[in-house]
Amino acid sequence: CRQSIFEEMQKRFSQIESAAEEPRVLCIVQDTTNAKTVNERLTLNLPASTTVNKLYEDVAHKAGYVNGTFCLAWANTGAMAPLDQASEMSMVLSGFEAGKRNFLQLTDKGGEQPQIASVTDSSGLDDSSQGRFIGPLPRDGTVGCSSDYSSPSYSYSSILNKSETGYVGLVNQAMTCYLNSLLQTLFMTPEFRNALYNWEFEESEEDPVISIPYQLKRLFVLLQTSKKRAIETTDVTRSFGWDSSEAWQQHDVQELCRVMFDALEQKWKQTEQADLINQLYQGKLKDYVRCLECGYESWRIDTYLDIPLVIRPFGASQAFGNVEEALQAFIQPETLDGPNQYFCERCKKKCDARKGLRFLHFPYLLTLQLKRFDFDYTTMHRIKLNDRVTFPEELDMSPFIDVEDEKSPQTESCTDSGAENEGSCHSDQMSNDFSTDDAVDEGICLDNTSSSERVLKPKSSLTFELFSVMVHSGSAAGGHYYACIKSFSDSQWYSFNDQHVSKITQDDIWKTYGGSSGSRGYYSSAFASSTNAYMLMYRLKDPSRNAKFLEVEDFPEHIKRLVQREKESEEQEKRQREIERNTCKIKLFCMHPVKMMMTENKLEVHKDKTLREATEMAYKLMDLDGVVPLDCCRLVKYDEFHEYLERSYEGEEDMPMGLLLGGVKSSYMFDLLLEIRRPDQVFQPYKPGEVMVKVHVVDLKSESIAAPVSVRAYLNQTITEFKQLIAQATGLCAETMRVVLERCYNDLRLLYVPNKTLKAEGFFRSNKVFVESSDSTDHQAVFTDSVLWKLLDQHGNTIRLFVSLPEQSPGSLANRTSCPKASADSEDSFDGAKGSRKSVEAILEESTEKLKNLSLQQQQQQQQHQQQSSSTSDSQKSSEHSDVEHIESPAQEPDAASQPSQTENSTRAASDTENQFPSEERSDSDVNNDRSTSSVDSDILSSSHSSDTLCNADSGPLPLANGLDSHSITSSRRSKAHEGKKETWDTAEDDSGTDSEYDENGKSKAEAQYLYFKAEPYSQEDGSGEGQKCLLVHVDKRITLAAFKQNLEPFVGVPSTQFKVFRVYANNQEFESVRLNETLSSFSDDNKITIRLGRALKKGEYRVKVYQLLVNDPEPCKFLLDTVFAKGMTVRQSKEELLPQLKDQCKLDISIDRFRLRKKTWKNPGTVFLDYHVYEEDINISSNWEVFLEVLEEPERMKSMSQLAVLTRRWCPAQMKLEVFREVVLESSSVEELKEKLSELSGIALENLEFAKGRGTFPCDMSVLEIHQDLDWNPKVSTLNVWPLYICDDGAVIFYRDSTEELMELSEEERNELMKKESSRLLKTGHRVSYSPRKEKALKIYLDGGPTKDPGQD
Repeated sequence: CRQSIFEEMQKRFSQIESAAEEPRVLCIVQDTTNAKTVNERLTLNLPASTTVNKLYEDVAHKAGYVNGTFCLAWANTGAMAPLDQASEMSMVLSGFEAGKRNFLQLTDKGGEQPQIASVTDSSGLDDSSQGRFIGPLPRDGTVGCSSDYSSPSYSYSSILNKSETGYVGLVNQAMTCYLNSLLQTLFMTPEFRNALYNWEFEESEEDPVISIPYQLKRLFVLLQTSKKRAIETTDVTRSFGWDSSEAWQQHDVQELCRVMFDALEQKWKQTEQADLINQLYQGKLKDYVRCLECGYESWRIDTYLDIPLVIRPFGASQAFGNVEEALQAFIQPETLDGPNQYFCERCKKKCDARKGLRFLHFPYLLTLQLKRFDFDYTTMHRIKLNDRVTFPEELDMSPFIDVEDEKSPQTESCTDSGAENEGSCHSDQMSNDFSTDDAVDEGICLDNTSSSERVLKPKSSLTFELFSVMVHSGSAAGGHYYACIKSFSDSQWYSFNDQHVSKITQDDIWKTYGGSSGSRGYYSSAFASSTNAYMLMYRLKDPSRNAKFLEVEDFPEHIKRLVQREKESEEQEKRQREIERNTCKIKLFCMHPVKMMMTENKLEVHKDKTLREATEMAYKLMDLDGVVPLDCCRLVKYDEFHEYLERSYEGEEDMPMGLLLGGVKSSYMFDLLLEIRRPDQVFQPYKPGEVMVKVHVVDLKSESIAAPVSVRAYLNQTITEFKQLIAQATGLCAETMRVVLERCYNDLRLLYVPNKTLKAEGFFRSNKVFVESSDSTDHQAVFTDSVLWKLLDQHGNTIRLFVSLPEQSPGSLANRTSCPKASADSEDSFDGAKGSRKSVEAILEESTEKLKNLSLQQQQQQQQHQQQSSSTSDSQKSSEHSDVEHIESPAQEPDAASQPSQTENSTRAASDTENQFPSEERSDSDVNNDRSTSSVDSDILSSSHSSDTLCNADSGPLPLANGLDSHSITSSRRSKAHEGKKETWDTAEDDSGTDSEYDENGKSKAEAQYLYFKAEPYSQEDGSGEGQKCLLVHVDKRITLAAFKQNLEPFVGVPSTQFKVFRVYANNQEFESVRLNETLSSFSDDNKITIRLGRALKKGEYRVKVYQLLVNDPEPCKFLLDTVFAKGMTVRQSKEELLPQLKDQCKLDISIDRFRLRKKTWKNPGTVFLDYHVYEEDINISSNWEVFLEVLEEPERMKSMSQLAVLTRRWCPAQMKLEVFREVVLESSSVEELKEKLSELSGIALENLEFAKGRGTFPCDMSVLEIHQDLDWNPKVSTLNVWPLYICDDGAVIFYRDSTEELMELSEEERNELMKKESSRLLKTGHRVSYSPRKEKALKIYLDGGPTKDPGQD
């Protein structure tokens, strides 16, 4: 025996040891069948040889489910395809990856929940009270009911198997839980469900889509017969006339009940069900007033569909303890005495009286609404009362019935419900929305006896049985509804919580009473549970009338036909779902032979389709019929990200796609490519393990790079073998071949070690190499100094830009210096423009000569102007030198190392930095175009390139892969003299919104940049004006913006400091590029750039937009111009610089003391800037700054920062108009001073003056119909800087009025006419027409299938 045990143990150890050596598959399974376990993961680490069938067994054991009652599917974002449970295939062959995480989802099978494995311990609960959870039981501490009401029984976590409950849930569309609760309650009401089944829909009379009764009946049939766990309610809401937005509106369930019953009554008119709602839900009560002196009683009969019960009386500190107390309070009469005395018709005088309600008749189905939503007059907010209110399972209503004779001798005046249905509510508790329009008593009968006999029914006939509790969880602002319903079939309580249906017990019903365990004090509601009963439904206990549900076999014929149609539809949906589960969905790519572009599509193919059939499907999907023959196409495995052909499928044309792709999934880690060959070609086999290499042949003589040739190699091949492979494909000599690998962007690596493998060199799936084979001496040079490196370096960094130059007109060039024509040496690098196209030389000569003549005149005018100016600041005096800037001829720098015969023409531009420009004058087009642009280029990124790379420009043709082969591109090379040195440009200024073009020593930052730049003219296809010139620029994107601008100087015709660069985006929106130390690395091929004339910023300068403030104009904010303010400049100095610009550009001729500058915050005027304020010290300034310029009618009164300038406007109620704005300057924030100044200004007596702060943005416009009552007049404050005014800065708007002035009385016609005028005026100015808080959207059900489109209807 011991020997056998030892052998068994040895056998197991050997199995464990072999399993340890075997690769393992890590499976992470998410259980999606239960909301409680959806966030949990089951982890299994299994040997790779484990079969799929064994995987199912292990998951079932670990999850606690019966094997075969669930499915496992790949976890993807799209449709899930289950794994074949009967498969004996290993996990690796089924698509699992060893050594990696494999994500799966555990789903239901056939729409039914997984079955729980048998558990021996039932936790001491019997079958009736035990609630079983889906998922492994050990995950829960207990089963059944928990102590807290937010237990799994009522959350989304306790979902019982449908086979156990027998009921189907309803899907919550978004916020339709209130609808689901009511629908489930009506479905569980036998009398309502049976009556709905007995109604037959006539399709010829109405469209079934908009028929509310038909869609309700169809929904009930699905709830009774469907095998799904939950069904949608979209068809029902569509019949209500609701669109998808209604799903996001939460409404009151009692309101829905009223509105839906009304809609059903309207739809059922003149049918057998016309009186169904009244027969089931309508009761009657008497609203009476009895004189306490003579006993005279006046009364009327009202009907009701539900009884709203106040749970906490107004002003009371405690709520009613139970429903019986609330009902007693409902019928409790009140005494009308004192000023509320009642005028008695018999006594002919006002007498004390008693007013109240008496129930005359109760409906068969009694609905009680607990009014938990109230209004708190302390906080002025809606609140929810969470007080504890109990309700019995059986409610005896006999104590609340009126046993007196309706025709008592004292009653001499009566009206029926139809005669007076307005104002018939008692203490605002009753609503009369459903009163009938005629004088017929429509109260339902409990039997066929007369009315008087009905009143005298014995008490036993008024016992009602609770069967539905609609629960609200949340606050007055929102929450969640669900229903607790007792089935009349088995007396079992169930929780219908949207799509989840579960068994509950009586204990769970008690938890819906609300409240807390403490006393019922005033504040107990605030600390109570927010989950409590909101609406109760009782049914009269009457065996002669209590109905049972219709069984399926007892359905009427039209219901049986409906069931059959729905069953067929569900089967079709199930088949379609099965097809979806077996459909492989994979990305398909194809290089279209006609369009010559890579096209993409989605190939959806059944797993049993063969590769040959899938190829035919892909052929049709890519619309290749008639373009190429089918036999010239094949599907290959493809990696789109790396542009890599992984493998081909020779000899596998008849293999099913499910096996070929490694299982059914909705997305794969690879793609398919439909490869096309010419008829004379033969498909090349692609074997797994090969790598694809795109080979570009480089010709050093012509400095060209050819289009790529595809070569496939193995990672274990050596460089020597790889060269032989390339030699076969390209015809080059392998002995003299140089191979350069581009591992990533611009990372060039020369492969020179013969015996090194491709894997060691860094080859991957898809690679790009450049090869060159020639007898030149370039082989002897260091690679980074070779011509080959320069050529490849420039190839990787050169981009093509379209540059629009500004129109050059004499009027736009005032106060600018000219740029003389560049020397002829620089013209050599700009040849190449042929035919009728203007040459670059012609553009350069035309621009510079024109500007030269203009600038001579303008310089003379400028000197005269500067001599006349006596108030020039020190900063201006230091910059009055007007030496002409010029572009130096770029020097030729021969490459002494290896290329003595090759001429390298660089376009280096050196600036004479001694010249400064004292002021800026903008062109007309510049002013107009800049209104919609920002001065910040938000997309420019900080440069990350090495700054020690200095490049010379070479000339020579270079065909590039991006189609730039018609232009001569020059390469860049590294300068060893600058290796390891500091960057040659400054960092961004900390104190400026832009960077200066000059460094600390006054030298041009672009002076040392030798990066490639090449430009030639081109014609725009959009038909621009004749004066518009455009350039096609090829430039190294490592160039800085400063160097780029200096290279553009010859074409613009002015120095780089006198024009700005704007980047144009896809929507034609322009943003100025201002950071001169940054490179063009964020630009890409074919980006557009617009050049605009205007002085560029220097260090410490900010571009400022100036707007004119016109306080009494309809449009108070008007753009004037762009200008430049500098750090350290005073406000007066900036005003002095503005004066000539205002005169020339805006035709504003004003003196310096008759205008002010002030802060602008959107449209609001703010702080007044005083002349002695200094920018950056007293006034914060930033890039893109905006200021207001305000013209003054009198000298400036603001002298100190302690003063406060407010804008006041008088309201004249007798004339219904506002006077113009007038500024008041206060010495302090005192309300008393404000009133005194306003009294002095207007002549209103101080004691009669009232004021209010304006609302919104300047000018705080509002309708004259609202000013008098909507503003907060005469606030009780002593200073302006406290709540509710908070006036702490200049520019606040103050309305004031005379309190003794009466408001003009308007007729209805005058008011309507004035309202139209004000609405039109406010809409034009962009201000709101009225001020009102957001209103809740009313719940409506449309009988005709949708709301009317009348724009005038509310």
